[in-house]
Amino acid sequence: MRGFRGGQLRPLLVPAAVGLMTTALYSVFSALQWRSLAAPSWDLGIFTQLARQYAALEAPIVTIKGEGFNLLGDHFHPLLVLLGPVFTVFPHAFTLLVVQNALFGLAAAALTSAAIRLLGSTTGTLFGLAFAFSWGLQGAVEAQFHEIAFAVPLLALSLTAFLLRKWVASMLWAMPLVFVKEDLGLTVAALGIVLAVRSRHPLGVWLAVWGVGWFALASLLILPLLNPNGAWAYSSSIDLLAILTNPAALLQPQKGVTLALLLVAGGLIAVRSPLMLVLVPTLAWRFLSDNSGYWGPTWQYSAVLMPIVFAAALDGIVLARGSRRGWLRGFGRKAASVSIVAAVVLATTLPLFKLTDVPANFSTPRAAAATAALRVVPDGAVVESDIGLMNYLVERTDVYWLGNPNPLPDYLVIDLSAGGLPAEWTSAQVVAAALHPGVDFTTIYAAGGYEVARPTSATP
Repeated sequence: MRGFRGGQLRPLLVPAAVGLMTTALYSVFSALQWRSLAAPSWDLGIFTQLARQYAALEAPIVTIKGEGFNLLGDHFHPLLVLLGPVFTVFPHAFTLLVVQNALFGLAAAALTSAAIRLLGSTTGTLFGLAFAFSWGLQGAVEAQFHEIAFAVPLLALSLTAFLLRKWVASMLWAMPLVFVKEDLGLTVAALGIVLAVRSRHPLGVWLAVWGVGWFALASLLILPLLNPNGAWAYSSSIDLLAILTNPAALLQPQKGVTLALLLVAGGLIAVRSPLMLVLVPTLAWRFLSDNSGYWGPTWQYSAVLMPIVFAAALDGIVLARGSRRGWLRGFGRKAASVSIVAAVVLATTLPLFKLTDVPANFSTPRAAAATAALRVVPDGAVVESDIGLMNYLVERTDVYWLGNPNPLPDYLVIDLSAGGLPAEWTSAQVVAAALHPGVDFTTIYAAGGYEVARPTSATP
């Protein structure tokens, strides 16, 4: 019996080690980023408010987005309710970063396991590491928490089941993706079509219907119903008429860079797999959008593409082995090395490389001033803030972003150095006068570029 158990566990050890290494390294990066007070955006604050609400068994009202704003009217991500129990035990914004890193580690373990089965122990492990530290995942870690954290392991588990011809498991792992973000319904539909063709089983058709159905339900009914403007907030970023009248506008260098990196990550062999079609929905909404922030390989937008392109590479290698063309069989034997070498070459340009010089890349000269500013604000206060210290306030206060019309706060907290303020807003007094005319504010703390002010009187 002992030998049997050892034999059963041994194939899991290397994938588990890759998953743990992925989680650990990303968490070290997140901890250093957190300590250095880096605030890439307001998203971590937004999702921390969501987790705090779910932990209290309340609707995800996120005041950073606006007074009474239900975040389910921004994107459709009910699966994030799973953050509630975790936040109850560990009620900190940093918790969400660790959760994301652990989910990426789970995805890395799943894909490594499949790679070892298909490529052998050494090559499969290196291929799994190439996925674990791919540019799409590193960009997401640097951008901090987003809902796509849950999509990455679900895709990895579904696609590795697909590779192993476990059709039911592939379908079951893919189904919850529709509850991570509304556009993933189309990704699920694309996977369903590929699954139907490959398996010749109606399960794939049902999966496609499931995906399209939830995309339609979320975008046409649920999101407009819960959004304060009565519409899906992101539909206006795609102007099909403008694209049809000027299709050349679609050709942008940033899009080309993203496509090139995807091809290289997939060892070029990924294009042989029909799984590459699963990339199309995400690439379509990104490249058709007029928001240039979606086009390039940065931020979190490419994280969901990583399990797809790496799984497609594995599938392409398997297909190449059975090809009648000798050159293709030969390339199939080397294609995994292309992905691995590409990951090594790109490593010096990616966020984790900053760990090679921690003092230079994660400096903390303003940490003492930030800590003192945070101490001025008591728990439970209503705070209006820029993004500078938002993530550090949101777990214990009611935070509003100062870019929205907000009620009068108990405290105004600003970061003149890195809070994203307009250039003309040069002090807390200036900000207060612009946001709350007729109300006098007193600055009660100012150091290191941080200022804290509170209202003292109002004009009758």
